[in-house]
Amino acid sequence: MRKPLPLHTKIFIGLAVGVMAGLLCNAFFADEPALDWAIKNLISPFGQIFLRLIFMAVLPLIFSALALGVAELGDIRRLGRIGVKTFFYTIIVTSISVLLGITLVNMVRPGVGLSEDDRTALMSTITTRPAQAAVEKAAEAKSIVQTLLDLIPKNPLADAAGAFDETYRGGGILALMFFSLFVGIALALARSERTEVFERWLQGLYDIVMRIIAIAMKLAPYGVAALVFSVTARLGVDVIVLLGKYITVVLIGLALHMFGVYSLILKYVVRVNPLKFFGRIEEVILTAFSTSSSNVTLPTALRVTEEKLGVPRTISNFVLTLGSTANQNGTALYEGVTVLFLAQFFGIDLTITQQATVVLASVLAGIGTAGVPGGSLPVIVLVLVSVGVPGEGIGIILGVDRLLDMCRTVLNVTGDITAAMYVTRSEGQQLKLE
Repeated sequence: MRKPLPLHTKIFIGLAVGVMAGLLCNAFFADEPALDWAIKNLISPFGQIFLRLIFMAVLPLIFSALALGVAELGDIRRLGRIGVKTFFYTIIVTSISVLLGITLVNMVRPGVGLSEDDRTALMSTITTRPAQAAVEKAAEAKSIVQTLLDLIPKNPLADAAGAFDETYRGGGILALMFFSLFVGIALALARSERTEVFERWLQGLYDIVMRIIAIAMKLAPYGVAALVFSVTARLGVDVIVLLGKYITVVLIGLALHMFGVYSLILKYVVRVNPLKFFGRIEEVILTAFSTSSSNVTLPTALRVTEEKLGVPRTISNFVLTLGSTANQNGTALYEGVTVLFLAQFFGIDLTITQQATVVLASVLAGIGTAGVPGGSLPVIVLVLVSVGVPGEGIGIILGVDRLLDMCRTVLNVTGDITAAMYVTRSEGQQLKLE
């Protein structure tokens, strides 16, 4: 029997079919009313079905994943120094990754280049809301003080209900993230037989939501083909050029963080040879790249970290297991770059306050993003909406997400191992690379 094609291959095929069919229709039928009717009434709605299946899983995924991710940091009273060091390492290095990505986007501006007519046509294709409404919302910048206050929700349920409402002026999804963060902290500090029931409920909710996303991803090849066709049939080659610039910026950012930031940490903080380090984790890198999953790579990472790097099992088990969800530098960088790229794509100029919101949301999301293929897509939708960019814009980059997912997973897993090396060194223990 023939082995079925893996999902990422099907998505690549869907991308190729959508691009080729869209470019052909743009070349020969661009002015035909029938093409416009087919996109609006047949092809684009099919793509929207896939997007809506992802959307409906967004809020429960963020609440369960973020609360569990923080709770799994462990009881500070029990884990002591290791827990605190891992937490601060994660926050600092993830923040560096997001700032690096956002700086690159502001320098290169890969999403700039569409004419106003093309942008309006694109908006009518992939979103049900008028383009002007999104632009006006982005212009309604709140003060820094008010933005910070809105992070603390008066009513988390109200913020969850208003997360996708353009007219909602509360904290929205960021406030829900803040609430989830505190639920996780309280859960870690109040461990008892009674709280174990709630933690198991959270894990059950997380498992259910991940199953929903897995079901939705089965439609991804067809949804990608429909979404990409809708865009390329409207805009032709222009959108392909912009996507190429976007991919380049993401890959440059990931490479700089991987071989720049991590190498500096290894050389001057951990005090080991970065080249030897990368050579010894080659098996982990290949596994992460081929599977696009931090969770699937975890067993290999645990074995290699202990056997080839000399990290004690007590440290590697804690840091790497937590890191498969909570220390996702590559995903955080990717999310920041994607949000700013799509904002530029739609002609929405984000203020300094709004870009700070993107940084904060991406750092927090790096703690709660699922360590599975496509796990960051729902989070990107949330961050997009929080700064006034249409959430449906995710369809523009969906076709190339798999390639970038493979690359950022490598960065995520390498970051987990680097964190374990740092904690081991800070505890005064020996490493095999010395």
